[in-house]
Amino acid sequence: MEYSSVIVHDWLTVFAGSEKVVEKIYKLYPSPIYTLVADKTSVKNSLFSDAEISTSFIQRLPFSRTKYRNYLPLFPLAIEGIDLSKYDIILSSSHAVAKGVLKRSDQLHICYCYTPMRYIWNIYHQYMQDSNLNKGFKSILTRIIIHYLRMWDVSSVNRVDYFIADSKYIANSIKSIYGRDATVIYPPVEVEAFEIGKNKDDYYLAASRMVPYKKIDLIVEAFSRMKDKKLLVIGDGPDRNRIKKKASKNVELLGYQPFDRLKEYMKNARAFIFAAQEDFGIMPVEAQACGTPVIAYGKGGACETVIDNKTGIFFKEQTPEDIIEAVNRFEKIDGVFDVKELRQNALRFNKDNFNREYKLFVDKAVNDFF
Repeated sequence: MEYSSVIVHDWLTVFAGSEKVVEKIYKLYPSPIYTLVADKTSVKNSLFSDAEISTSFIQRLPFSRTKYRNYLPLFPLAIEGIDLSKYDIILSSSHAVAKGVLKRSDQLHICYCYTPMRYIWNIYHQYMQDSNLNKGFKSILTRIIIHYLRMWDVSSVNRVDYFIADSKYIANSIKSIYGRDATVIYPPVEVEAFEIGKNKDDYYLAASRMVPYKKIDLIVEAFSRMKDKKLLVIGDGPDRNRIKKKASKNVELLGYQPFDRLKEYMKNARAFIFAAQEDFGIMPVEAQACGTPVIAYGKGGACETVIDNKTGIFFKEQTPEDIIEAVNRFEKIDGVFDVKELRQNALRFNKDNFNREYKLFVDKAVNDFF
């Protein structure tokens, strides 16, 4: 029997990690795509560029394609307003509200969850502090909105029949916050697009969007104290000016770089520095695919992608002091890292493994449900 399917994603305004997962899901199950807001120029070169993409009323609000996060309180209303009643299978891709679409009891909903909304759960206090929302009327209003979002988020959990998590770390979060079990299927990383760098240079590399939770400022501060070591930083974002003020002459902020340039820097770096507590973290895997060891914060998804003392090393706290200690420790054992072992570890997360595991999961769920 043929069943109709639909894909739901939070928003399609950039083509980043989660959108690459949607691309793979669409290739496996070509379906209409529903989202809160879309900028179709951002997906024009993707596999789903020819898909039928439908949006919510958020799309029609002022500056929605760039300032959509300002409409966060409206997201639950918007996602519930999407009518999916004509489909049998809902395949959601969710790091915010996509999992909360309304469904009938005879519809199957499988959610690939990158994280429960991080700014209302796991990094709530950090978000409030980084946004200067610890006091005042704006703080009170924000706390009320986030409290409402938490209640909605938990109340919508039972609209999902099966959860898939992108890491064990997130599976634990889903269990802790939602009280639901989740199967871990690691996201697809384009490891085949990277090659081992044979001529390592004497610089360290960090690359990320410059937003507070990525902790690029800590990396820059650490290397500004190690003036005998060179750090290159790739990426842009709202924190760039603040980070630039912390950079000494041995730290170079390169801004946004196209993929080919990023790859060259990654291939030739002595090590890749990663200070965020990520749900999964694609860049540490990409670095290992280049034969570049990773110096990472020892919490979150990096603990599942980096093998301590074999493909990288961990530091315990998100502080400049711990990063400095880790870099010094790394330099003492630099010769033990085998580029082939680094590459082999990265290959565990290739797109073929994702495609196979996701399809097996969905097909079994369909057979069990209908």
